[in-house]
Amino acid sequence: MKRTPRFPRLRRLAALLLLAASAALPTSPTARAAVPPAPTPGELRPHTISAAYTAGISSGGYMATQLHVAYSGTFAGSAVFAAGPYDCARGDLYRAQYACMKTYQDLGLDALERTTRDLSAQGLIDPVANLSGDPVYVFSGSGDATVERPVAAALAAYYGRFGARVRYDATTAAGHAWISPLGPNGCTVTQSPYVSDCGIDAERDLLGHLTGPVNAPAPAPTGSLVRFDQNRYVPGGSASAVSMDGSGFLYEPAACSDTAVPCRLLVALHGCKQGYSYQSFGTKFIDTAYLDEYADTNHLLVLYPQAVPTTTLDNPNGCWNWWGYLGDGAYAQHGGRQIEAIMNMVRALGGGGGGTEPPSPATTVTLPSLDAQDGYVKAAPDGSGAAVGTLEGVSGLALGRGSDGRDNRTLLSFDTSRIPAGKEVVRAYVTAARASGSGDPWASPAGNRLLLDVRTGCFGAACTTEPSDWSAPATVPGAAELPAFSSGTRASTDLSPAALAALDRTGTTQLRLRFATTPTSTAYLFLATAPRPTLTVEYR
Repeated sequence: MKRTPRFPRLRRLAALLLLAASAALPTSPTARAAVPPAPTPGELRPHTISAAYTAGISSGGYMATQLHVAYSGTFAGSAVFAAGPYDCARGDLYRAQYACMKTYQDLGLDALERTTRDLSAQGLIDPVANLSGDPVYVFSGSGDATVERPVAAALAAYYGRFGARVRYDATTAAGHAWISPLGPNGCTVTQSPYVSDCGIDAERDLLGHLTGPVNAPAPAPTGSLVRFDQNRYVPGGSASAVSMDGSGFLYEPAACSDTAVPCRLLVALHGCKQGYSYQSFGTKFIDTAYLDEYADTNHLLVLYPQAVPTTTLDNPNGCWNWWGYLGDGAYAQHGGRQIEAIMNMVRALGGGGGGTEPPSPATTVTLPSLDAQDGYVKAAPDGSGAAVGTLEGVSGLALGRGSDGRDNRTLLSFDTSRIPAGKEVVRAYVTAARASGSGDPWASPAGNRLLLDVRTGCFGAACTTEPSDWSAPATVPGAAELPAFSSGTRASTDLSPAALAALDRTGTTQLRLRFATTPTSTAYLFLATAPRPTLTVEYR
């Protein structure tokens, strides 16, 4: 049953507060080795762009996805912090808040996929075939109460439906923020400047996923931060008319000052309340995003377009347009006013001249699990007293905490030698059906996750289920996640790139399904053995 919104009507005041402040206390700022470069007036000039990508936080994350999907012939991938699927709001402010930030409404992933395919068929966005194989990085913190984690998980699942190579980072308790080693806020904090330090280098992770291995960052940026006039790139010539600032910024590292040298381009989009002219916010996002340091050592230009609040109640917090404010019905398509303004900037830099070639179509093979080798193992939460479960033939494959207080884990075996040799695996995911269960193990404790571990070959000495399989090391632990479901079938998120590489192309690959935390009370489910769980693999 869907939760009922607490407010019966949505008023167009400050309804969409994507970056609302929390009551958390600020932490001490992270020291920087040197003062970041001050903006200098200039213009965008053509460069030799080898590839272009988008990245963003919150409303900027939604805009990053809109740019990538609408112009997938130009952009080769995207990185998104704390945002949901493409066109999630469908032009409706109510949906934007209650389906695409909170989860009072079902965001309707099937309908969003259909809409995307329809827009592609009509030529209103680039062909969706371009998305197949594109790298996509998605980040969500468990402490984010602004864009709740299921919304970000839906973004990862959305991209997976089009064959993108998704890396979904849901490992921290981060609040609603861009995550950076330079973040002045603690990891769980949600308050200005909405840049938090979680003890990880998310920029290394996202850039590494988008572009491949990256060089270590510079101690501090040494390039130029160019401040340019955004008005000249906005259709109609007035940036303020589309809720954009008069100024935008480009970080140009010294390595890219020679415009003949091939460089990549990253369009980095701030969130609400992070724009240059929002209450004297200035360049705080640019200075702490930790992108310019990597730009210096990796031949990377970083474009920082800027949004501003409207003088009306349409967009009081300077968010990017992801719900159709100011009457822009094409906000997520070709012709969207902000999208076209940003695309004009990209073209001015030399990055919009045709984009990337669509990859060859992928071939799909669906592998049923091997009945003779599947099974489940139960043990105390610390792994002691492990034993093979005996109810598979009666109830199915057990997961979670049974009435005996023991934690159940399921083993699935697949003959992955059926993937043709010499082919590149671009995507894989597991589908399983629920037979029965008791309680909700995903809510015991709240936010519990059903993870998939991947093992090249078998967990034990033999591929048949053994007690030691409960705690045997995985080749890639937590390689994917099976979202909560109470009936029917459910597909997992895509296996991580490391897990794709771990598939045994000459024999068997085993998967172990386990809850990240043993449920705190009796809460379990049985996966059906008829139909068998399947591993779907796409390759080209």
